[in-house]
Amino acid sequence: MEINADFEEPVLRHTSQIDWVASPMAGVERRMLDRIGGEVARATSIVRYAKGSSFAEHTHSGGEEFIVLEGVFQDEHGDYPAGTYIRNPVGTHHIPRSDPGCTIFVKLWQFDPADQEQIAVDLDSIEILPALDRAGVSSATLAAREYEHVALEVWDAHAKVGLSDPCGLEMLILDGSCSHNDEIYGRHDWIRLPAGASETFVAESSGARVWIKRGHLANIVAPAK
Repeated sequence: MEINADFEEPVLRHTSQIDWVASPMAGVERRMLDRIGGEVARATSIVRYAKGSSFAEHTHSGGEEFIVLEGVFQDEHGDYPAGTYIRNPVGTHHIPRSDPGCTIFVKLWQFDPADQEQIAVDLDSIEILPALDRAGVSSATLAAREYEHVALEVWDAHAKVGLSDPCGLEMLILDGSCSHNDEIYGRHDWIRLPAGASETFVAESSGARVWIKRGHLANIVAPAK
């Protein structure tokens, strides 16, 4: 399966317009944003757990990172409420579930195997500092690696934010909204820009809070079959 698998093309998606697709586990559905592979895939998705649903125990052969967007995600390691950002390195495993139900944004099979730091960060309490080189933008680094940089950014109302990276970038709007070429993108919309692309986004009157990941599109590897 290939979805938005041409990483040289920009992708701007209103995720609420994407159909939910059932997973192999009852009560767990996905909105597929990009994907290379079948059930084991290099994938970016929004995943919804119905109340009381669970997923089978599995090992993250390619690593996993996710943001809890709504509800509470749970596994044997703890409960993670909305606003939690989690990185599970290659080789980790768990049994995910959600007693109250939840929605998460998740990326699979996109870790460097040498990156073994496992983290869980509360995005609602992390310190955000003004960016010295960009007016109207504040940010906090979530993960800084040789192969990628992940941050939480807050854009002030009406801030004009230029986005580019020589190795590509993507962002998920967590709250608020912004416009690009006269189209407005809001909560949980997803944008991916290829290597070398340069685009300008303008925060709407509510401002915007975005998760943004840079530099990781240089090496696109699908899982071994």
